[in-house]
Amino acid sequence: MNRLAIFDCDGTLVDSGAPIYAALKATFERNGLDVPPPSVSRRVIGLSLTEAMAALLPEASAEQHGRLAEDYKLAFQNLRATGQVEEPLFDGVLELLDALEADSWLLAVATGKSDRGLNHCLEQHGIHARFVSLQTADRHPSKPHPSMVEQAIFDAGAAPANTIVVGDTSFDMAMAASAGATGIGAGWGYHEAEELIQAGAVAVAAKPLDVLDLIREHVDG
Repeated sequence: MNRLAIFDCDGTLVDSGAPIYAALKATFERNGLDVPPPSVSRRVIGLSLTEAMAALLPEASAEQHGRLAEDYKLAFQNLRATGQVEEPLFDGVLELLDALEADSWLLAVATGKSDRGLNHCLEQHGIHARFVSLQTADRHPSKPHPSMVEQAIFDAGAAPANTIVVGDTSFDMAMAASAGATGIGAGWGYHEAEELIQAGAVAVAAKPLDVLDLIREHVDG
């Protein structure tokens, strides 16, 4: 049975907090809304856009959430078009991917990004072809619904017992648990380690290469 490592993107593979907040700020200002502070906005990174807007503005209507999500897409696209989007890989991510592939793990991504956003990000870093399955918010319910993980497992010919999910948010860890996969928290991202454990992570890695030891401890062992 194939072994599969599924990665979140924002906050796990790449540090995209700055452009995400810039697009959010532009969206709220355009709509005459008070801009939430970064400490609040980072809490919803990882959710699909409509769900993120609902979490930030629970008193608003579903219609307004949808409009804000569309405005956010336009704001982010404008930032990218004007060269203001930087999504650097976290230090150690490439080495982690190399080590997993060398140990015969298949790789996948499950993200709240759109297909367009994910493809642009992965191609920017030359790693698009390394993933056998790319699951995005365009085709699935928002995390923590297990749909993205279940589809990636199917694509890879794996099984939940042979699958890990590496992610930096409680949404990722709850998604992994719901799918029967093993969640390993990315402690270098946007949620606190305690939240990741509470949401179902078996352990939290302080840096990317620590994932390898945690796999041996909680999966291979």
